[in-house]
Amino acid sequence: MSTQKNNKKTSPLDSLFRDQRVGVFVDAQNMYHSAKNLYKAKVNFKKVLEEAIGSRQLVRAFVYVVRTESGEEKAFLEALEKGGFELKEKDLQVFPGGMKKGDWDVGMAIDAVILSDKIDVAVLVTGDGDFLPLVEYLRISRGLRVEVMAFGRSTSAKLKDFADRFIDMGEDSKRYLIK
Repeated sequence: MSTQKNNKKTSPLDSLFRDQRVGVFVDAQNMYHSAKNLYKAKVNFKKVLEEAIGSRQLVRAFVYVVRTESGEEKAFLEALEKGGFELKEKDLQVFPGGMKKGDWDVGMAIDAVILSDKIDVAVLVTGDGDFLPLVEYLRISRGLRVEVMAFGRSTSAKLKDFADRFIDMGEDSKRYLIK
């Protein structure tokens, strides 16, 4: 049974989870490309963070971003900081021949491992199956609850299965997108 409180639905389970300490780890590149390719839209990261936390206690929320040479993402980065995220920035790598690379997989995994003794729940906002070993480690070796938030159509099936909870942002895409 749900009740209304400050226009937000609550359930009896909310009180059970209120004391959980949460760490949020957002793969901005993965979310950006999924939203762009699937919906021709941008992610509303503020809504993502609200859903990730729920009624629980936020310990830290990291967002992993790649800076471009042009610096066009400056306003976006400022909005993320104002929205409650701690930025982890890395320059886009451009290799001879024009290939570009800008992923944060190792950095995101290391931060989750470092924070794992201070949280009860790790929320990974990514659909990238490369995070399966991290999910397995956090669940089995550290005893954490691991939740994954992403657009279901672009999320690794194994990542969905390994997580304690999968939140398919595609089921209510209007909530998580900015057109």
